[in-house]
Amino acid sequence: MAERIMDPGTPDCRGAGRYLWWLVTRQRGRVLLGAVLGTAWMVCLTLPPYFLSRAIDDGLATGRLPVLAWWVAAVLGTGVLNAWLAIMRHRTMTRVRMDAAFRTVEVVVLHATRLGAALPRKVTAGEVVTIGFGDAAMLAQTLTITGPGVGTVLAYLVVAGLLLSVSPPLAAVVLLGVPLLAVLLGPLLGRLRGAETAYRVRQGELAARFADIAGGLRVLNGIGGKDVYAERYRRGSQELREQGYRVGAVTSWIHALGVGLPTLFLGAVTWLAARMAVQGDITVGELVAVYGYAAVLVVPVAFFTEGGYDLSRGLVAARRVVHFLNLEPAAEGGATEAPGSPATLRDPASGVEIAPGRLTALVSARPAEAAAVLDRLGCFTESAATWGGVRLRDLGRERVRDRILVADNEADLFAGALREVIAGSRDPDDEALLRAVRAAMGEDIVRALPYGLDSVISAQGRNLSGGQRQRVRLARALLADPEILLAAEPTSALDAHTEAAVADRLRAARAGRTTVVTTTSPLVLDRADTVYYLVDGVVAATGEHPGLLRDEPGYRLLVSRGEEDDGPADGTGVPPQELAR
Repeated sequence: MAERIMDPGTPDCRGAGRYLWWLVTRQRGRVLLGAVLGTAWMVCLTLPPYFLSRAIDDGLATGRLPVLAWWVAAVLGTGVLNAWLAIMRHRTMTRVRMDAAFRTVEVVVLHATRLGAALPRKVTAGEVVTIGFGDAAMLAQTLTITGPGVGTVLAYLVVAGLLLSVSPPLAAVVLLGVPLLAVLLGPLLGRLRGAETAYRVRQGELAARFADIAGGLRVLNGIGGKDVYAERYRRGSQELREQGYRVGAVTSWIHALGVGLPTLFLGAVTWLAARMAVQGDITVGELVAVYGYAAVLVVPVAFFTEGGYDLSRGLVAARRVVHFLNLEPAAEGGATEAPGSPATLRDPASGVEIAPGRLTALVSARPAEAAAVLDRLGCFTESAATWGGVRLRDLGRERVRDRILVADNEADLFAGALREVIAGSRDPDDEALLRAVRAAMGEDIVRALPYGLDSVISAQGRNLSGGQRQRVRLARALLADPEILLAAEPTSALDAHTEAAVADRLRAARAGRTTVVTTTSPLVLDRADTVYYLVDGVVAATGEHPGLLRDEPGYRLLVSRGEEDDGPADGTGVPPQELAR
């Protein structure tokens, strides 16, 4: 099982049907066993009516008790065998379904990691979640048809053969009646596929909207937009409910006909057989057998209906999975070599130029604009950004990732021991770990946890405060020690005392290395070598923090908001309230 988790295989993404077939071929032995057990179980269901008819005609009607006992024992033995076959069939098909579901989740997760930073721009988080849970479950259920689904065909043929030995007219009714049921259900299955597709698309859109609202709830509260988005989500939920009703309407007809038509079919066959028994064309035992055969046929027909329903839904789910798996990651770039020595990073879109070996700060009234500069300089978005005169998009992503690290303030924290959370894929010694922790002012985090670096951190650091999570992310970035570190708002959740200490230690830890931070904190800006003031995403002024405070009113208003309660931090001795006037 561990090997399958590591290597689920290469999925066939040429179509929904091909993907389903790939899921089957990845577990051929298990699917074949399920088909054999399902077929044996289904065929064995047809034997008790035959044994019962022989017990009546050969034993009960003639008064031969040993013969009667023999056929009764045969009925009992068949029942025990069928019970065992049903248990084994169910266990096997459960494993088939679980393998298909987990394999789909594995390939979706692996492809999501391949897409990397391109994932949010190509598909929403809600869509990925819906694929990983809803669609994977639908696909798993569809593979049930590989077991009893095969048995329905053979059981149908066996019953037809047994009825042929009793009465050719009855066999003809059965042979023509079952295909007629399929013809009646076919159009409804087509309608279901269309309704399911529309419902599935709308469900993904609504899940994405919910994820956006949950992620930006604090911002929406701040700007008074919570009620507006809540109303939009409410309307979307109502539309999804209406589409769900349409899906349910078609599904109800399919299930009603799936149960009702076989029952009518059973009644017609029983009525015809009863008339033939009254006329003396068949015996009482054969009448019982015919009733039993018709009743057994209800099971294959029900499986046929359910299989068609599952296949229709499975194709819809597979189409969504294949669409996701066909998304292409960002272009790898050409074979152009990266600069062999520290070089200047340039972003023509904003006018920012990052000199090597210096601490540079980007300041913007809209944090997203400063973060966009980091994304371009880190090669996370298509741009004309250059590194030493070479366009980043002409370099392979691996070359860029080896030397340039973008430290997102909301980057994921995976569950595990604190040392593993900070180290990531590396294997540093405790000294290196503690050095990175000290640089990020995280010693108190280690001391507060019961087992220090070996303490378990929950997913996304939920057992840490916001400031602690931020310092753990910063320690992780500092431990990586990239040639160029691009950090988005690395101190935004810290108090003034801790922020000042982090700014000092960050500067010391990155001495001689290129470091870029986005921030509006005067405590960090005062320690930067160069500050870029951005307006509408473009450089409006460049210089050191004290000079920009003196010469740029907009910059002064922006960064002084955090100083109003703390007094001057720029060394001018002038309160920021006076500077803003």
